[in-house]
Amino acid sequence: MMVMTDRAAQTTLINAPLQRCVDIVLDFERYPEWAKDVKEAVVRGRDADGRISRVEYRASALGRSTHYTLEYDYSEAPARLSWHLVEGDIMRALNGAYSFVEVDGGTQVFYELDIELVVPLPGFVKRRAEARILIEAVKELKARAES
Repeated sequence: MMVMTDRAAQTTLINAPLQRCVDIVLDFERYPEWAKDVKEAVVRGRDADGRISRVEYRASALGRSTHYTLEYDYSEAPARLSWHLVEGDIMRALNGAYSFVEVDGGTQVFYELDIELVVPLPGFVKRRAEARILIEAVKELKARAES
């Protein structure tokens, strides 16, 4: 089986304060309200400071339902929130981060993602899927933060 791993990134300016953007990203259980591919988000663990550290997701991906659990890293918060895959049914790796920079008129958000799928996919299909995930993620976050 062919292993495919790719890093992709997307950035956008959100017309909202940095803290509002961070608060939305950290409110994992409400993702289904604004991230249309996320069907369910269940908190599975907290760190010593009581922050959510592990979340199990059910989402639609590549035309099917998928389950995966992410572990969050707050070591660079609030400027950056990163995560890595703990377990998943169609991916071997799902690592990423949101980075936030306060700028005039709002917050510059940088979203990076590194996905390694178990399912072999033609390169163009994989790139299209990644682009859609990235573009939708920042677009949906922007819409939520600016509403």
